[in-house]
Amino acid sequence: MSVIDSDTKRKLREMGATALLDAIDAQDEAHVLGMSFQERLQLIVDEAHSIFNHGKVEGLIRRAGLRYPGADLRRLDLVEERGLNRNVIAQLATCSFIQRQQNVVFQGFTGSGKSYLGCALAKQACQHRLRAHYIRMPDLEEAWALAKDKPQGQTKFLRKYSTFSLLVIDEWLLDHPDEGMRSMLLELLERRYDTGSTVFCTQYPKKDWHARLGGAVHADAIMDRIVHNTIWIDTGDRNMREHTALPQ
Repeated sequence: MSVIDSDTKRKLREMGATALLDAIDAQDEAHVLGMSFQERLQLIVDEAHSIFNHGKVEGLIRRAGLRYPGADLRRLDLVEERGLNRNVIAQLATCSFIQRQQNVVFQGFTGSGKSYLGCALAKQACQHRLRAHYIRMPDLEEAWALAKDKPQGQTKFLRKYSTFSLLVIDEWLLDHPDEGMRSMLLELLERRYDTGSTVFCTQYPKKDWHARLGGAVHADAIMDRIVHNTIWIDTGDRNMREHTALPQ
């Protein structure tokens, strides 16, 4: 039998206190028999808080636009074989690098698991209740092109992508960005400098970045805002797509 009547339930729903209502409904009368009101209230609030946090985390993950929503840093395959450092991965999982506004680069051959790692790190940030977002560089370029045709579009675009605590840019420098794209990247990275962390997933080693960014002043400025405060992780040359396709 419910401890509250239907009218009280209605009021709780109207106030948006559905987590509290769910916690009350879930409370087992046999388990709380003999408890004081204060003890029962504490249990209800603890359960409601857990439900609220779970819902918030799930919402953050859903809105992050992850390519691999099931990615998980705790379940990585062939860690040692790929040359990954478990201690570094464990440290990344704490998300303390975001508090320090450090960047992360996952660099390796096609299929080496860069995108998965980027998504896993974004998901981990969401679980720490931080706003994260995943986007491929070709999609970022397309979004920028569309923004330029809208009133205040460029301003809104830069505001959106500069405010994520963690931004994952996959397929970084897959194509050579044109002058307009380089200008946007410089402004975006300038806004994110000392305010958030950016993850770059790329096939290209650092020595190739300058040339792919056009090799001029914009390239210097973009590189300067990335390379000095960055954790570099080589994901190796093992093809993880082939590995996951093999019968287990």
